[in-house]
Amino acid sequence: MPVPEPPARAAAPLSVLMCRPTYFTVSYRINPWMNPDHPTDTTRAIAQWETLVATYRELGFAVDFIEPEPGLPDMVFAANGGTVVDGMAYTANFAHPQRRPEAAAHERWFAAAGLEVVRSVEVNEGEGDFLVVGNMILAGTGFRCSTAAHDEVARLVRHEVVPLTLVREDYYHLDTALAVLDARPGAEQIAYLPSAFDDASLAELRRRFPDAIEASEEDAAVFALNAVSDGLHVVTAHGATRFHAQLSSRGFVPVGIDLSELLLGGGGVKCCTLEVRPASMAREAAA
Repeated sequence: MPVPEPPARAAAPLSVLMCRPTYFTVSYRINPWMNPDHPTDTTRAIAQWETLVATYRELGFAVDFIEPEPGLPDMVFAANGGTVVDGMAYTANFAHPQRRPEAAAHERWFAAAGLEVVRSVEVNEGEGDFLVVGNMILAGTGFRCSTAAHDEVARLVRHEVVPLTLVREDYYHLDTALAVLDARPGAEQIAYLPSAFDDASLAELRRRFPDAIEASEEDAAVFALNAVSDGLHVVTAHGATRFHAQLSSRGFVPVGIDLSELLLGGGGVKCCTLEVRPASMAREAAA
């Protein structure tokens, strides 16, 4: 039997917000990847991050930057600063006190960028747990985001909010265990780690995305699923070779990036990348 051709893919360059890891280090522990007793190399982290920025620019992304602030070593993980959808910025409300000042910094950036800013009441960490795919927002909970935040977001957007419960502390944000590969309505494609979800959430993922890629434990452990895709190119961990093969078989182009230094803080490609979705997407989602 002939092997079917992978589907045609199309790149749609993204607009993203990033933060230089000027002050990156691991000085406290708020996830299992962090260990203050293990030294970090800030210079190496900056060099790896700059490679990610250069890669985005080569792919045609529009890249904006928020200024890093002293005393906020995790600010490099810009995805956690909020969720921008339909031209509205829903701010973060961090679970841990070490990161709470980041929310105000992002709120100022959102306002200066002309976005409609909605200050969250409920605990959430931005795109760490809110991932837009098609007309849905996949919403994680279990460690850093409250279900009340899911309800808060649902009142603000036209998208359906789909709750998913995470059960493993090493995959504490949804974006560590699930990647959106194609966000276009009608062409939705994701990849995820089955063991990161409770039974009900896993059943819901398999019902909604029967053709999803199920990643291996080994690839997930190098943050392969903490990825950013423009619908064709998937920027992901360079060492996730099996995942790269899975992507290629589905018509995607894997782009490997070494962010091993930032992984010491529990972050990867997606953690460093907040997508800024314009208001025009509201009309597209409603169409």
